[in-house]
Amino acid sequence: MLAKEGQPLMPCHPARARELLRKGRAVVARHAPFTIRLKDRTRAQSDVDGVQLRIDPGSKGTGLALTDVKEESDSHGVSPARRGLISLELQHRGDQIRTCMDQRAGYRRRRRSAKRRYRAPRSLNRSHAPGWLPPSLRHRVDTTFSLAKRLCRYAPVTEIHVERASFDTHSLSTGKRLTGASYERGTLAGTSARAHLRSLWNNACAYCGASGVPLNVEHLRPRCRGGSNRISNLVLACVPCNNAKGSMPVESFLADRPTLLAKILRQVTAPLTDAAVMNTTGWQLMSALATLDRPVLPWPSRLTAENRKAMGLAKTHTLDALSVGPLEHEAGGRIVRLPSHVLVVRATGRGSYARTTPDRYGFPRLLRTRAKQHFGYITGDLVRAVVPTGKWAGRWTGRISVRARGQHSLGTPDGRFNVSHLHLRLLQRGDGYGYGTRPEGSRRIPRKNG
Repeated sequence: MLAKEGQPLMPCHPARARELLRKGRAVVARHAPFTIRLKDRTRAQSDVDGVQLRIDPGSKGTGLALTDVKEESDSHGVSPARRGLISLELQHRGDQIRTCMDQRAGYRRRRRSAKRRYRAPRSLNRSHAPGWLPPSLRHRVDTTFSLAKRLCRYAPVTEIHVERASFDTHSLSTGKRLTGASYERGTLAGTSARAHLRSLWNNACAYCGASGVPLNVEHLRPRCRGGSNRISNLVLACVPCNNAKGSMPVESFLADRPTLLAKILRQVTAPLTDAAVMNTTGWQLMSALATLDRPVLPWPSRLTAENRKAMGLAKTHTLDALSVGPLEHEAGGRIVRLPSHVLVVRATGRGSYARTTPDRYGFPRLLRTRAKQHFGYITGDLVRAVVPTGKWAGRWTGRISVRARGQHSLGTPDGRFNVSHLHLRLLQRGDGYGYGTRPEGSRRIPRKNG
């Protein structure tokens, strides 16, 4: 909720917001996240205690929650009670960015190897600015910071609490905790990967058991499908088996031999992609949030898990965000209220920079239009459609995909259909995100004993 001059006020209940809109005392400032602006009250006329923004960063998604703390009395006296006001779940698209970049790199490699004009590869001595991150990781930091900045604009945030998790990838890769020289030098110190694989697979092909033949180092999960060079992703394979498998996943190649597949998969350990993402982006996110001119307090993930289990909450990003920071169980601190619904914010991007549509070999074949706006609308705009006749007659609200002929495609919960631009009214410009809601996973709050 915003004051008359646009400054943030304390969030209100949805029923209170509907009442203010019905009486004409407020107007809609933004639809997602839903924000109203009062027409008859300034910030000086309001009591603003402030709220806390709590963030639970993740590799695939991030949870954010706005909370406040009130003193409540019970049989043990007065104790602090944390109330959840608003919960948001931000869904990243880092995997999509990585897939697109791998596809583009594949196009470049194919063009260089084809019988065309030779194009020398670029040198590998290019330097990066301090703090540089790959685009798929930079996206996670930027989108989380952007949403946090937006919440600080619409709510009186006084503190930012962030879960700071770090993962020991060395111990995760070996399945056991390493100490001393083993941690510093690694488990394969003094040997080579090929020698280790020869001893592991008895100097024979892992797929057919052939020995005494030339053996190649084979990736269980191919590099083109996201596989790494970790020792747990490598096996020895003879030349015929290596050629027959090609770029197939090992699950498809050994689908008719489940016993052998299970034996090989026992070697594979959990991937470290998500752990590496969290280790890489953690401090970058903290540095970005510090520019919002609000105290940024990091808290260990262990504390979040303890608070969530003590309150009997389910394991979700939003409930983890609600549990970030100390609850002061000794003083009777607890979580007394959860938001009934979560605003799901999905990063969709603002379209593609590509001006041509490539074929499967990476060569341009179709020319894309340079205009993104047609008849005053762009893809991703939130609109309200009033369809006078036909199968879809009625009032509809949703996001559109624009068409040059003026018949835009409108997506609604009941389906997608084409509607003329003459029947549309703009509610909110597309900002690179898609919005939806879902019920919160758990609302069970245990009462204090006694």
